[in-house]
Formats: sequence, structure tokens, C-alpha cells
Amino acid sequence: MREDVAVIGGGPKDRVAQLVPLIRQRALETERMRRVPAANIAALREIGYFDAVKPAAYGGSPRPFAELVDANIELSAACASTGWVAGLLSAHQWLLAMFPKQAQEDVWGENPDALLCGSYAPISMAERVEGGYRLNGRWSFASGCDNAQWSLCAAILPPYGEEKPVPAFLLVPAHEYTIDDTWNVVGLAGTGSKTLVPDNVVVPEHRVLAFPQATSGRTPGAKVYPGQALFNMPLLTGIPSCLASAAVGAAKGALESYAASISTRVTRGAVAGGNNRMAEFPTIQLRVAEAAASVDAAREILLRDVTNAEALAGSGNAFTVEDRLVSRRGQAFAVSLALRAVEALNASTGGTGLGLENPVQRAWRDANAVGRHISMNWDAVGTMVGQHMLGLEPKGQY
Repeated sequence: MREDVAVIGGGPKDRVAQLVPLIRQRALETERMRRVPAANIAALREIGYFDAVKPAAYGGSPRPFAELVDANIELSAACASTGWVAGLLSAHQWLLAMFPKQAQEDVWGENPDALLCGSYAPISMAERVEGGYRLNGRWSFASGCDNAQWSLCAAILPPYGEEKPVPAFLLVPAHEYTIDDTWNVVGLAGTGSKTLVPDNVVVPEHRVLAFPQATSGRTPGAKVYPGQALFNMPLLTGIPSCLASAAVGAAKGALESYAASISTRVTRGAVAGGNNRMAEFPTIQLRVAEAAASVDAAREILLRDVTNAEALAGSGNAFTVEDRLVSRRGQAFAVSLALRAVEALNASTGGTGLGLENPVQRAWRDANAVGRHISMNWDAVGTMVGQHMLGLEPKGQY
């Protein structure tokens, strides 16, 4: 850990709390810029945010993964776009630790502070060449690409002989792709989730990590860090938990803003009667209670499941299909609870809630954007869980 971080002390959640007022103040600017300001990334780097699940061998100060998720809820309460990006950039340090050691050296050996964005949908086929694979095409939804020095580009690896094609992550340095500014959206607008365009980029074989390795937890990197539970967890027990935390944090921030504003508001409309305190309406009271219960339950589910996953990784036992699906279920359901919370609040903000600068409305849009992500969509994930429970083969990534 760097000396400046050691002075600050505490875990990731304690340290990020000091930045919350500043991050909240920049939330509207972040949305209008359509990317996370470099100043936010620099402030998070100062407190060691990107070291939270990074190997100590490369300058990290690894903590339990649940601590990163909990801290990211607090960060997202101030600005969900910053939380989404920062959570991914930090979690990608953990994902890089799954790669062969030479790949880790390529990234951190050259720049110990390097950050990685990623485009996860393996819709392009990589071309096999001597010593590696060639990439051409477009990789969309690369959140935080303006803040990253490398990218994880997912692609399909062509088969050897009778083998089936395999999806995989391929590591590409930022100087080998261009960024096409395609990100103009209504939710998570500040994430800068633009499109990467590599042109005839050759990726060495040691910079490749197959999906089956990552999703099982049996990775080349796991052998580099034997006995360290954090680096032996399956990919989808961790990364989607950070994504979900952005929705839960957005709902938490919406609740805080709503409660602060509604406590002093009075009605002006003739239907409800003028000069009545909004806080005295039973319907408002119920909305606040429902949002609070939903946020609390969502946080508990997320932290419980990721803590259990790390404990299982530490036991040395293999993750079963059910173990992995429990994580996926909790992540997606936590987002559905966050959506329930922001909907309860945003529906009663009145005319003032129509302004783009209104934090409750922004949280509503951001949480809904998280819910559109295929990994966080309850219909998609819940169906997969139900299939397994009913004795069918789950159709999806877990």
C-alpha cells in the first residue's frame, strides 16, 4: 500500500466516505461529460481504491471482495456512473490476476497503476496466427475506456481440430485501439461506455483467458496465488456483484436525497390542499419505508453471497452449478430490489423531479440502466435459476 493510503487508514468503505461529498458534487458534471472525470479517478487512486482486490505482489492491498462491493455501494450513492466505472476498474485488477503470470507482468510490470476497461460480449471471432490471435472489429460498452490503459476484449477463439470454439478475454493495450464515441444514453450516461476499434491487433497467447477457466475459478492465475481465496473465486461471483452495487448504491443515494428534500416540502396543488407537509402523507411514509427495506435487503444479499463465495474458494472445494447460480440469483435480485426502491421514490417527486439535475431522477435512470444489463436482468437470470431448480439445463453464463 502506498504511504498516502496508509495514513488515511481504514477499509475501502471508510476511505471512500471521505470522497463522497466531492463525488456527489460532480455527479451532474459527470453525466453531462458522458465520462467519469479524471479528477474522480485520481482521487480514488489516492485512497487506494484500485488496490482493493489487486495482488500484493504488484502493489495491491487485497481485502475481502465483499469490502469492495460495500464500498462501491457508498460510492454509487454519490454518483452511480462513477461507482459503475470505478467498481469495474477495481474488479478488473482481480480479473487480470486470473491471467497467466506473464500477462500480469506485461500490464503491471510496465505500469503498476494501469487500469483496465472491458467489453465482455464475445461476438467477434479471433483469427489464429503464429503465437497468438488477431483481432479486428468493434467492441462496444467498454465502460471507463477513457480512464484505462488496457482493455479486456472478449472474442471467440477458433477451435483446434475437433474442439469447439471457446469464448475468451484477450488483453489489448490502449495504444492498439481507437475509441469511437458511441455513448449517448439516458442512464449511466457518465460511464463513457464507448466502442473500442482494434485494427489488425495481434494478441500473444499468454494474454488470453478462456471463459470456462474464468467462470470455474480454475485459472492460470489461481496457480500463481495458491491458498489465496480471493484469487480462486469464479469470475461471475465477483464482477456482477460490483455491477449490482451500482444499482443498490443509486437507490441508497436516491433515498437519502428524497428524505432530505421531502421533509421540508409542502404541497402547493389544489387537489392535495395547499401548505400540507409532504412528510405527513401516509403514502409518502410508506414509499420511504419500502425503499429503505429494499435497499437494506439488496445490500445484505449482495454481501452475503460474495462472502460465501470467497469462503468456498478458500475451502478448496470446487464450485457446483448451484453455488454459481446462487451468486447470479442474488446479484440480479438485488438489482430488482433497487429498481423497486427508486421507482417508489421517483414516482412521487412531483414536477421538481422532472429536472435532469434532480438526484432522485438520475438515480432512477441509472438503476434502470443497470437493470438492462443482461447479467443484471432479473428476467434473464431468474429464468436461468428456475431452469436449474426444475431439473433443466440453465441457458446462460454462470
